[in-house]
Amino acid sequence: MSLLARLNIDKFLLYLVCTVVLASLLPISGRYAEWFSIATTIAIGMLFFLHGARLSPKTVVKGMTHWRLHLVIFLTTFGLFPVLGLIIGLLSPALLSPALYTGILFLCVLPSTVQSSIAFTSIGGGNVAAAICSATASNILGMFITPVLLGLVLSVNADAGAGPSLGAIGNILMQLLAPFLLGQLLQPWIGQWVREHKAPLAIVDRGSILMVVYLAFSEAIVGGLWQHVDGVSIATMIVVDCVLLALVLMVTRTVSRLMGFSREDEVAIVFCGSKKTLASGVPMANVLFPAAQVGSALLPLMLFHQIQLFVCAMLARRYATRRAAATAEAQPASSNA
Repeated sequence: MSLLARLNIDKFLLYLVCTVVLASLLPISGRYAEWFSIATTIAIGMLFFLHGARLSPKTVVKGMTHWRLHLVIFLTTFGLFPVLGLIIGLLSPALLSPALYTGILFLCVLPSTVQSSIAFTSIGGGNVAAAICSATASNILGMFITPVLLGLVLSVNADAGAGPSLGAIGNILMQLLAPFLLGQLLQPWIGQWVREHKAPLAIVDRGSILMVVYLAFSEAIVGGLWQHVDGVSIATMIVVDCVLLALVLMVTRTVSRLMGFSREDEVAIVFCGSKKTLASGVPMANVLFPAAQVGSALLPLMLFHQIQLFVCAMLARRYATRRAAATAEAQPASSNA
């Protein structure tokens, strides 16, 4: 087992850190940045096209009927998170700069992750079909809901910054939703091939995110990001992200049990409801914020993404252990009967 595996460090998170370091040392600018921006836009479109092509309609139909589960996840993702973000705003002037607090609010209005939510639900023995449906629906609806919610929460806290324009929302529809719908239209013909070639297509999946992060942080570095963000601010953001994640995990688990959901449904609710997507968040930030503000807007999300993977990896293994123990206890009981 490699050192990264023993330390539960995801390689992609390491790539993200290296990308930020590279952008800090060798930021791209000028004409090269313009060309790289065009290439990044194409890569993002390809990313969402592949998401649309991967999704099987049968999987959607199978999971979408569990409306109570989806409602809890939806209200957590687009209700509880934004409320907690606004509450954090009461302490924001003493903790974070307006630019970084805008990043916290942006994090709170994002949809759930797709891949990691499904993966952790599967590891924990949860309702995978419902997780696939819920996480996917969250991302599709998030293309419309996130810009609107961001405008609302920023209007409540005027110090955080300006909200998204109609043009930015239109860019999201063109850059993210249109390629996704095209992938869905072509899914009957190319869907099987896309699902069978996960390894090479993962390069497009993760590579496009790294491209956007590099471009965003390059522009932020040129604009003087590290002159405005010090070690104390980063440490504060880590604490804020940890508290935010802990509160949501506690609420989702408690609500699941109070509402009488099965253990499998609880696992899906906990993992789908507590996650925030980096894959969709990065390109959304790229079109919702001015170039110089993208880096600071993404910093809380990147930290939260790393924290949620570490915590949920441990939590998924705990769910799996409890499931194995319950199964072991049930087997002797059934044999004695």
